[in-house]
Amino acid sequence: MEKLSNLLSPFRLGSLELKNRMVMAPMTRSRAVEGNVPNPLATTYYVQRASAGLLVTEASQVSPQGVGYIRTPGLHSPEQVAGWKKLVDAVHEAGGTIFAQLWHVGRMSHPDFHGGALPVAPSAIAADGEVFTPQGRTRMVAPRALELREMPDIVEQFRSAAVNAKAAGFDGVELHGANGYLLDQFVRDGSNRRTDAYGGSIPKRARLPLEVTEAVIGVWGPERVGYKIAPYFTLQSMSESDPIGTFTYLAEQLGQLKLGYLHVTEALTGILAPPAGAERITPMLRERFKGALIANGSYDARAGDEVISRGVADLVSYGVPFVSNPDLPERYKNGATLNAPDRATFYTGEEKGYTDYPALA
Repeated sequence: MEKLSNLLSPFRLGSLELKNRMVMAPMTRSRAVEGNVPNPLATTYYVQRASAGLLVTEASQVSPQGVGYIRTPGLHSPEQVAGWKKLVDAVHEAGGTIFAQLWHVGRMSHPDFHGGALPVAPSAIAADGEVFTPQGRTRMVAPRALELREMPDIVEQFRSAAVNAKAAGFDGVELHGANGYLLDQFVRDGSNRRTDAYGGSIPKRARLPLEVTEAVIGVWGPERVGYKIAPYFTLQSMSESDPIGTFTYLAEQLGQLKLGYLHVTEALTGILAPPAGAERITPMLRERFKGALIANGSYDARAGDEVISRGVADLVSYGVPFVSNPDLPERYKNGATLNAPDRATFYTGEEKGYTDYPALA
């Protein structure tokens, strides 16, 4: 049995006492029911995993405009808030701590979701690839560039969703600023070609994400807000000519807002790892962001414990291992064998591959 004195130790996140430093990463599971309300099964799913120090929900859209995937939950209707409240209450009863991840997909959508209207983005640049809509698989289209007068409404969508998350009883919120969605689209020069106050220089490209963050802090206070980034993410036609300069600037600005945590996807291996010859950016972010830092990306128990011991991260988030191992902290503590994930059921299957993975006897 491997001793994981760092990963399994408690951590104080602002005023929250986390039982360990293992975070369940936000993961879309595509099981929401009519009206993009959380599936009643989701309550079981999250309660099963409440031994994580912190649960971060699947990405939840802040408005109808933010939708780009079928059967994903939202935080913009009374029915959605009611569905989340039942879930959050059950997680708390099980001793868990849970944040909602707030999401606007931007160009990663299709007119089928919006009554024929184009999805919105910083610039009218299409992402390559296909999307599943209520009408089936279809090619993505070029989005409509947001007008300057619309920026306050985008900020308000996130602020309103943050209010709804508080009404649902969540412990905090995480802003989805990664993986090629709207906030990420604004930050990167490959997707943001604007020449106004929201494009061009790094500070201008970071302006909308920071305005959104300030608005959400106005609802929750800084320590209950996190922000997720993935500096070397290149799927969904995303690119950035200066990832180090861009994301260290963003981290510094988020740090000045006294944000609770920065959640960084920079895998140790694979497509989300730094490209050949590039420097790892997480240690640089650690120097510039003084709040808690969550490391994410292909960590196992040993690597997670080690990145905390080196002081590069305070917590480590796990995705797929938590899908197939609801009691992942206990398994790591006991050196137990992990259940193998059934990838065919990641986005379909109702309870199959969702709530039916066994815990240790």
